Amino acid sequence: MFLAEVLGTVVSPVQIPILNGQKLLLVRPLTPDGRRSGKTRIAIDKAQAGVGDRVLCIDEGNSARGIFKDPEGAVKTIVVGFVDSVDLEDGRGFHQLGARARSNRS
Repeated sequence: MFLAEVLGTVVSPVQIPILNGQKLLLVRPLTPDGRRSGKTRIAIDKAQAGVGDRVLCIDEGNSARGIFKDPEGAVKTIVVGFVDSVDLEDGRGFHQLGARARSNRS
């Protein structure tokens, strides 16, 4: 799993069947204190996230296929939840700022 920030959505007219009806998000990994880390990725959205949200992502094929209940599914990275805050022992961390209110999600 990794922490990430949602940068945008991805639209793909050519998809494999398992992606039909799925929302794809462009996510950037974050360190626990909220700094950018690693390369951006495309993730399947299972949490109804939006641009600017800080999220928790699964990035492992077996776990992703388990969520879809498809042992042959070509999936790997999935947004599975929101991260409101990360509190580290040394006082670092981050709190969710600037994202849309969850009550406004469609």
